[in-house]
Amino acid sequence: MEQLTWTGALSGYIDPALLVLMISLVAFIVAQIALSFVTAPGAVSTNPDGTLNITRGPQEFAGVGIKIAFTGIVLCLLGYIILGVVMPYGSTGIVGAIAKQFLPVWIALIVTYVLSITFKRRLGLYGKLFDSPIGMIGFGLVMFWVFTAVLGGPLDLIVTHDELSQVSGLKNKTPGMAVPGASEMIPGAHYLLGGDTLARDVFSRVVKGAWVVVQIAPLATIFAFMVGITLGLPAGYYGGKLDTFLSFLANLILAFPVILLFYLLVTPEIVATGLPNFMALVLFLFPLIFVAVLIQSRFYTEPAKRTRIMAAWMIPMIIVYLMIVSQKGTVINILPQALDRFDIPGGILVVFVSVVFVNSPTVFRIVRGLTLDIKTRDYVAAAQTRGEGPWYIMLWEILPNARGPLIVDFCLRIGYTTILLGTLGFFGLGLPPESPDWGSTINEGRKLLSIYLHPALPPALSLLSLVLGLNLLADGLREESLKD
Repeated sequence: MEQLTWTGALSGYIDPALLVLMISLVAFIVAQIALSFVTAPGAVSTNPDGTLNITRGPQEFAGVGIKIAFTGIVLCLLGYIILGVVMPYGSTGIVGAIAKQFLPVWIALIVTYVLSITFKRRLGLYGKLFDSPIGMIGFGLVMFWVFTAVLGGPLDLIVTHDELSQVSGLKNKTPGMAVPGASEMIPGAHYLLGGDTLARDVFSRVVKGAWVVVQIAPLATIFAFMVGITLGLPAGYYGGKLDTFLSFLANLILAFPVILLFYLLVTPEIVATGLPNFMALVLFLFPLIFVAVLIQSRFYTEPAKRTRIMAAWMIPMIIVYLMIVSQKGTVINILPQALDRFDIPGGILVVFVSVVFVNSPTVFRIVRGLTLDIKTRDYVAAAQTRGEGPWYIMLWEILPNARGPLIVDFCLRIGYTTILLGTLGFFGLGLPPESPDWGSTINEGRKLLSIYLHPALPPALSLLSLVLGLNLLADGLREESLKD
């Protein structure tokens, strides 16, 4: 079986058009920059009858050219995807084959966008996100990788090979290489993005690596926010010695270089002491504390209802908490083996705890600063006059009014966490050596980077696109939250 080319039958049609459009886009951008130094922008004048006369300058025409060229490039990329999906496997080359493998993701994205745009006026800040082009692009990039992680991770609907399996003869082979012994043009007949130094499929490892990121980054950020909010609200609201003590601890942690702190927490010598397990025991308590205080402050005037709701939430959360922190073969083994239904792999637990520990002080400082500002507002004074308790004011008056900056920071912090996970994987810390996470895959590929680009480039671009999407999503949310 022959090796696949990049675009197959499309090379004679879309490739030339895409090349011309890309050259045109660069030329228009350069022209607009150059014209901004030598010509004046267009002017608006008033006619004798009161109507406006708009005179377009050369810069405006260059801007129109940029928009047309960019739109054409987007249409060409859509052409690659659509034709790759509808045409037989392999006829549209590597690009078309990859597009066909991502068909479940395209369907999920289309359904998500259609439903979200249809009901956006009923969806609050999330719905307003679809009024922002930047926010929509960022949301699309983020959800692409979320759907890829879910559909390609546990469901195996996207990958073409097992991420750990090795095929003899495909070590460091270039993209599109046929698998020895494959006789039919079907998914799995080729290594779409080539083989790595251990003859494993790079495409499948990139997809599986997205599942590692989605498992850790959002959940670790949520836990960091639980810690930061639970400590930041009272520090900003009460002030005094409590604020001084908590701020000192936060500044003490932030004084360490992040990479050095990560290195110390995930090294085998520190892990052997059981320190990460003790940290998990403490840090994972904060969601329990947060939910308990939230329910208590909301229903403190209705004891019977409060007890029912507290039991319904706290009993399952305590059971899950005990299962998470109880690790067989470690210094913390609380539950009997018959009751401990699952264990988080040691490497993932260490990385998870490290990310929460490093991010919590920054979230604490943000929440504390917002609380110091918001507690002086009139509606807080009105709640105090009504006799509301301090925790009710903090959780139901101050926190909802701080949601805009916190939501934006949450999106950005997931991006930072993704970069940190990639950094840890790159240095071989925390996660197992065979892990398909993007950092480890980049590290394995960079050893022969001067000879083979394909093992390191796809995971690097994947990491870049996810972080870019999170940044654009945060910009869109910030833009829309300011309109409230």
